[in-house]
Amino acid sequence: MLTADASPDTAARRRRPTRATLLRAVATVVAGLALYASFPPLGWWWAAPLGIALLIGVVADRSWKGALGWGALGAVAFQYPLLSWTGTYVGPVWLFALLVVVLAAAVPLAFVPLVARLPGAPVWIAGLWTAGEALIERAPFGGFPWSKLAFGQAGGAYAKLASLGGAPLVSFAVVLSGAGLWALLRALRARRLPPACGALLAVLVGPVVGMAVPAHPLTAPGDRAITVAAVQGNVPRAGLDFASQRRAVLDNHVRETQQLADRVAAGQERRPDLVIWPENSSDIDPFRNPDARAEIQAVTDRVGAPVVVGAVLQGTRDADGTIVQGPRNVAVVWTPRVGPTDQYVKRHLLPFGEYIPIRGLASVFSADVARVTDFEAGTGTPVLDAGPARLGVATCYEVVFDGDVRDAVTAGADLLTVPTNNATFGYTNMTYQQQGMSRLRAVEHDRAVVIAATSGQSAVIAPDGTVLDRTGELFTPGVLVDTVPLRTTTTLATRLGAGPEWVLAGFGVAAVVVGGVVGRRVRRREGGAA
Repeated sequence: MLTADASPDTAARRRRPTRATLLRAVATVVAGLALYASFPPLGWWWAAPLGIALLIGVVADRSWKGALGWGALGAVAFQYPLLSWTGTYVGPVWLFALLVVVLAAAVPLAFVPLVARLPGAPVWIAGLWTAGEALIERAPFGGFPWSKLAFGQAGGAYAKLASLGGAPLVSFAVVLSGAGLWALLRALRARRLPPACGALLAVLVGPVVGMAVPAHPLTAPGDRAITVAAVQGNVPRAGLDFASQRRAVLDNHVRETQQLADRVAAGQERRPDLVIWPENSSDIDPFRNPDARAEIQAVTDRVGAPVVVGAVLQGTRDADGTIVQGPRNVAVVWTPRVGPTDQYVKRHLLPFGEYIPIRGLASVFSADVARVTDFEAGTGTPVLDAGPARLGVATCYEVVFDGDVRDAVTAGADLLTVPTNNATFGYTNMTYQQQGMSRLRAVEHDRAVVIAATSGQSAVIAPDGTVLDRTGELFTPGVLVDTVPLRTTTTLATRLGAGPEWVLAGFGVAAVVVGGVVGRRVRRREGGAA
């Protein structure tokens, strides 16, 4: 029943979104898109703190439920365009990953109203965001931290902070600047000078310190240097069916390496000390297929240098057909006139790509699930004795994990490689995003990084994160030959490991506890006064 002052028209107007709500929605979407724009291929690193400031401005005065909802909208605007490549050929299964990463951003934002009124709010907000990224680094399904804000900062003012505290410190500093900008505008509106000065410090401390950190030199006293070739052979077609012509993929990489050897023999190219092929360059198991083994050995002998081959080793079954050992994704060192001498089995497998968690549920959403055979993860150290180099291997997806890359460096790697197969994801931004991560890893650990891609964009990256060389268009063959340093230095980030991440995330968790206690006392005091 309507009251006298609540006509049907009035009630209808109340149900419509208000102008303020629409503006808030637009601001939230713009904030999410700004975070997306900070990642390659756009690489507008400065857009990330602006997006954070806008996002905090939307949620800071809301209830936790409102902040969660608005945070989820902003996270979708950020994550959907960033991760849409994951569904290029595997269908709606990728929405599982999207849901997880959206929640990883929205849940910390739900706590922002609780800590926004505490002194030093930008620090606590940055800690909350870092805690969310720490969680998504590890769970579910082994983690999916692809959208860490740090990965959009290669080449920007915050990037060199990675050598001090790793990717978590870079993300923390970006959010600190954004939260500081929000706090600065709020203090200026209230004409409160001391809080404004503190907020300005929060805005500037990350980029100023980042720019002040000395860059890793390309060459340093005591460095050894080697010539490395990254071979990109290309694939017959994009998508899951690229593997249906496995021999063609292997032949492509053999052909490009033979042509490299011809140029070396003609004096047109430097002789490489090490040749790196990408992940899945031989999906034919060379340990079981004599033809593949002979072809790889012949081209290795011809080029006269160790060749690191990305291969898939077949699984084995017992007499009853039960799987005894699953297929493995390996990097094998093939040595001239000797054969295979060392190998690394990929440890961190891609969920919904190299194995299917919750397979029964996932199959409801995509028939392609039935085409994926679960791989078996390795357990060894991600370092290969590769001729002149101790080669640290982060196979494709592994480059997103702080611990996986650090394990290689602490085990003695003096050069890093990211062998990757981008063919499954077609003409998307996946390869450029992975390149941004590799650039940050170079800075983080003071190591050159060689990316060898089947069909994406191969690249050679200096220890300061500079791209020294790269291939051109996607799905075209190419070979890069460059001189890179072999480093044995240890950065502060390498030595500290996950320590900075736990401390920074702890700031956010502690702030939630304190904010909860303070909020409860305020409510009791207000209730007593009433």
